This record gives sequence, structure tokens and C-alpha cells, in this order.
Amino acid sequence: MKIGFVSLGCPKNLVDGEVMLGMAKHAGHELTADAATAEVIVVNTCAFIDNAKEESVNAILEMAQFKRDGSCKKLIVTGCLAERYREQLQAEIPEIDVCLGTGEVPSIVGAIAGQATPMTLFRSRAEVMGSPKEHPGAHITYLYGSDTPRVLTTPSHFAYVKIAEGCDYTCAFCIIPTLRGKYRSREVDAVVREAEQLAAQGVKELLLISQDTTFFGIDRGERGALATLLRRLNDVDGLEWIRLLYLYPTTITDDVLLAMAECKNVCSYIDLPLQHASADVLRRMRRPGNRATYDKLLARVRRLVPGVTLRTTFIVGFPGETEDDFAQLMDFVRDTEFDHVGVFTYSHEEGTRAHEFEDDVPAKVKQARRGAVMKLQKQIVARRLKARKGDNVRVMVDGPSPESELVVLGRLEGQAPDIDAMVYFDQCDPTTLVRGTVVDATISGSRGYDLVVVPMSS
Repeated sequence: MKIGFVSLGCPKNLVDGEVMLGMAKHAGHELTADAATAEVIVVNTCAFIDNAKEESVNAILEMAQFKRDGSCKKLIVTGCLAERYREQLQAEIPEIDVCLGTGEVPSIVGAIAGQATPMTLFRSRAEVMGSPKEHPGAHITYLYGSDTPRVLTTPSHFAYVKIAEGCDYTCAFCIIPTLRGKYRSREVDAVVREAEQLAAQGVKELLLISQDTTFFGIDRGERGALATLLRRLNDVDGLEWIRLLYLYPTTITDDVLLAMAECKNVCSYIDLPLQHASADVLRRMRRPGNRATYDKLLARVRRLVPGVTLRTTFIVGFPGETEDDFAQLMDFVRDTEFDHVGVFTYSHEEGTRAHEFEDDVPAKVKQARRGAVMKLQKQIVARRLKARKGDNVRVMVDGPSPESELVVLGRLEGQAPDIDAMVYFDQCDPTTLVRGTVVDATISGSRGYDLVVVPMSS
């Protein structure tokens, strides 16, 4: 059958989608990018915050139209929204034939063939969506392996590798443990085998992901597993960059930082979602640390990994956040000078511990605070980028811009795909820049958050 696929949400969800595509293809089905020709359409959804849920529902409704028109014979909904709202989705959108939750990835082939009975495999939604204190996602155990079929949907030169699934933390604002289950790591050898397979396919950059990447191996009693993994991956032929995403402040150990500093192919890039700087807000968020401990941590990171790029994300408008709390966050951003900052406005999600609080920060105030942080960060970045003019850098070529084939885009070691700024190549023949190669260049200027470079060979 012809299978069309729509995947939404984070890279972790993207990997699940790629695995489902691989399983479908391995079973003999044909994949198509044209929903109008698909006999089966799969929508892989996100449900982390309200905006993500709305985007997922809109995508389902759009694909349901093909079912109503008769071109599509079956509509399957997978991922976090299906895990969280299975019965509601099937009741309100009758075009949906099957919902598969986050732990039911292997059921995709049976669902396509009409053989799966996934509702019998798991507890009812009423039970699963019970009190978060009972860790309702504990029953979810699926984790893909190096021998699992997979079809990459990223550009051919980079790929995400999920090194673990689930989460054991109890952050008040987060629904992930409910949707994804307890933390479970893959084996080091299995991740290395997958990396070798991807490198053989032409992948040049690996992005290691999980809900807390620095917790890798700890659940298996393997202290130091992440540093070991980085050193093993550094020796995989064909890989140029190995990047870590989603680190956690209490599990960043010196051995990981030293591996990052010493391994040539491991990017000096720390993605560390800190969420806030006010001790009071962090306590209500059930997050570790405070301004003093964060300052100490970041000083240690910068000392052990010279030239490191720091990325973080914050949540503004969390219940009870005062003007003073927000002022502390602004001071932290101003003093620390992160390279990349993302800011979310708090979303009051049922099933989380924070839902017990009153959502007492008005929406307009949340948006204003987000705007203030981003305005400050833009000023910091503008000054820092201006100071980099004339620097020699290495740039990964990502290929032509979607707007014009005459404009070629790339990234520095300190820029992750899709979430960070990018590099524009200037004063060069675009046909000489090959996707997936790393070239030497000189920074000639900047455009907002983005850099402009001139290749040294031009």
C-alpha cells in the first residue's frame, strides 16, 4: 500500500516516525510524500503544550479530508497526542481508524494491515491519565535498537540518534513521564552500531537526543557511560560532528565535559534547558538549583570546554512568577551571555503537577516577558556577532536555501539544525559547496542572529 506520513513535534518524536516508516517499508509498503495519493496516512503527533496539541489536531483534520474524499482508505494517529487522548480523538474525529501510543511503535505494520488491536495491549486512558504522582507512563517500555528498520527524513548529511527514552524526573510543568514512561538507556555498543550504519549511509553529523542525555547509562548502573559513548563515536569513520542535545544541570559530569573538549569530532556545544533563574520559581517547578549553583555550573563548563557554545531555554509566566522573579531571570540572561536562548510561555497542562496551581500570570504578561527576554538576547547576540567579524571558522554545508538555489546555507559547530541560527555563504560559486562537507571560511558580517561567511577557497 502507499503510505503517507506527517510527523510533528520534537526530534525524539521524529525518530519514532522514522522507525515507523522503516517498519512499513520493510513490510513491503511504498512510501509517498503526496498525501493525495496515499492509501494510508499516518499522523505522528505532539502533545507537549497547547500550541503543539492544536497543531496536531489541525494536521489530523487536514488529513481526514483525504479520508472523506475517498482517496485515503485508512487514517492512523500515533505519538504523544494519541497516547494522551486516544478515546477523545477517536470519538471526535471518526475518520481515525487506529490510535497508537508512544509505546506501540511496532504495531504500525499491523495497524496498516488492519490486524492490530492496540487498545487491548494497554490500560485504559482513565488509568493512564491518573495522578502523575503514580508515574502513569511506567508501563511504556518500547525502545528501538540498531537493527530496527528506519528511514531518515532529515537531510542526508545529519541524523538524530535517540540514546534513551522516557524520564524519571518530576518537573511540575512536564507531561513527558506520563507520555513516555520511565527512563531507559540503550547499550553503548548498540548506539555505536547505529552510528556506524548511519555513517556508511553518508551521515556526517549525529545529534544524540533523549529527555536527559546526561543521564545515559545511569539507569543501567553504568556511571561514565556517556563519556565512553562520546569517545567511541569519535572514532567512527565518516562522522564529522557529534552533538549532544537536552542535557540536565545535575547530571553534567566532568568526564563528559573532558570528552567533549578532547574529542575532535564532538561539538563543543552544550544544550542545557535551565527553565528559570529564580530560586522560588525553580522550587515550584521542581527543578534543581538556583542562580548561584547555575553560575558555578556554567563557570565549570566554560573552564573545562574552552570556547564552548551555550544554549538554554526558559519558561516565563509559571504560576506565581512575580516581577522580582522575572527580574532575576533578566539579570541572569544579561550576566551569562548565552549564545542561544529559547523562551516558552507557560502552558497550563492537565496531568502535570503544576496544573494544581492557579495559572495566575495573565497571557499578555507572559507574552510581554517573553518579548523582553528575547529583546535582551538579541542585543547580546548582535554585539557578540559583530565582534566575530574576521574570525576563521569551520562551516557544515547544509545546501541551498529553500528561497533560492543561489543562496547556500550552513552551520557552525555551535549551531544545531532547526533550532539555532544559521550561516549564509557569500562571494562564492554555490555549485562548489557540497552538502555535508565542512569548509573553512571567514566571517564577513551578520544578519540578525545569522552569520555571513566567505569560503577561504573563493
